[in-house]
Amino acid sequence: MDILLAMSGIDHGRWLAALRAALPSARVRSWQPGDDGPADYLLYWMAPAPSLAERPGLKAVFNLGAGVDALLAIMRAHPEAVTHRVPLLRLEDAGMARQMVEYALYCALRYQRRFDAYEEQAREGVWQPLEPHRTEAFTVGVLGAGQLGLPVARALAAQGYPVRLYSRTPRTVPGIETHVGPDALIRFASGARMLLNLLPDTPATRGILSARVFDAMAEGGHVVNLGRGSHVVEADLLRALDSGRLSRAALDVFHQEPLPPDHPFWRHPRIEVTPHVSALSMVEESVAQIAARIARHEAGEPLQGLDPRRGY
Repeated sequence: MDILLAMSGIDHGRWLAALRAALPSARVRSWQPGDDGPADYLLYWMAPAPSLAERPGLKAVFNLGAGVDALLAIMRAHPEAVTHRVPLLRLEDAGMARQMVEYALYCALRYQRRFDAYEEQAREGVWQPLEPHRTEAFTVGVLGAGQLGLPVARALAAQGYPVRLYSRTPRTVPGIETHVGPDALIRFASGARMLLNLLPDTPATRGILSARVFDAMAEGGHVVNLGRGSHVVEADLLRALDSGRLSRAALDVFHQEPLPPDHPFWRHPRIEVTPHVSALSMVEESVAQIAARIARHEAGEPLQGLDPRRGY
């Protein structure tokens, strides 16, 4: 069996070692320009389009992350290079859900207990106790009910926050208020103290965090974006923060990454920037999942791929 690892911007060594340990009978190699040799399985992350070209024996492409927007974008942009029609697979959790839960809980506690305001006061040398928001009144709306959104919603509810969940298809989650589809978006956002976005990047979700949503939230609300930069209408967010309609935004994903040095988000006093670290692909967990799925497929089980039309 041939395993081809096509990655950019990440050290291949640890991935190669983990793959060789998990699949000792496989021939594992890193893709290099000009490599058009055979591969049974292609493991992809941000590599150039030629790495995705048709090759002998190819059975599936694994995207080494939960978000597949970059993979789909390069396939759309280079149809002449990407001609195969094999299943496209994404990682399911692989250690990412716990990281998302940690990030979400940190933001909820930070804003509910007003540690963001205390940081501002400390910079000015101000000693002033502030009344925290009551947990039972700090409503959190979670956009996205998939492999990452659902664990986040449940973890927040377990801490006593009133939680709402927004999804494309109906969900029933004990103890959590659910809202379905675009017609329910404003009702979902109405009066929320914090909105936390974990949606996939699709034509239907781009620009979903806009003025109409911010205006529906509680005065001085908080926005946390862990989905994709395309979900935020940047001008609307800046206006909402500057006017006081929103108190603060925590942003981990952006239209352009890395975030350009001259982008206003860097310098805005009410925006917190992290460099797309809310949920990193954990090497060992990811490789174990890939090896198990390959083993099942080699034993005759079908591979359940993503739907490129939906985007996930």
